[in-house]
Order: sequence, then C-alpha cells, then structure tokens
Amino acid sequence: MDVKALFKKGIEKELLDVDDYIFMPERVDMVIDDGNLICVLNSDGSVNIFYSKDGITDVRAAARKHPFTEFETELHHGIYDDVIEDLVDGVNDIINSHSKYFRISKVLPMAAALGSEQVITDADKY
Repeated sequence: MDVKALFKKGIEKELLDVDDYIFMPERVDMVIDDGNLICVLNSDGSVNIFYSKDGITDVRAAARKHPFTEFETELHHGIYDDVIEDLVDGVNDIINSHSKYFRISKVLPMAAALGSEQVITDADKY
C-alpha cells in the first residue's frame, strides 16, 4: 500500500468536497413554450428551476451535476433538460386539465342576475 498515494487521495477528496464551497448565485431567464423559465444556481450549489405559464407556476430542485463547470455551460449542454421537460409538461398538463368539482363562472350584470329584461340607459333617465 502506497502511503503517499493514499494521503494524496485523501487531500483531493477534501478539496473536491462541494459542500465546503460557496457558489456565486446565478440566474438565467428565458421563454419556452410561451412560458417563463427561470434557472437559479444557489450559493449552496443547488439548482432551482421555475416555470410559469398562464398563471400556473411550478418549481423543481436539482442537485448540481457538474459543480466545477460554469452554470451556463451546464445549461447550454442540456444537463438539466430532463428536469426542464418534466416541469414544462407538468405545467401544460395542469393548464389542459379541468376540475370536475370547480368551474370558473362568469359574473352576470346585476340586471341579468335579477331577471330584469329592461335595460335602463342614460337616455332613459332624462
């Protein structure tokens, strides 16, 4: 057993421990499928991906896959594409679905709600 190699391996492991690093937070915004995508690198090295479309917002967290690679380079090479695709598909599924219990109802004008067929205009007042 080579003590020098073992010692070197232990030091490299300590230097490469990502939990000990503080990353410069980064944010990348873009429009995908008519919705807003926000990719955030947090200072602890975690990644949050937000997607908003038609009033629906969802978020996913991902572990940093290549912590010593520039964040935009990871995005450019599609490292988080699987997470983004799941997120976009999930939001689109919500948008395309309908509740069997709740419906958005239209608010009727007061005259229509009371059953009145006579509509009073400003000209009728004089």
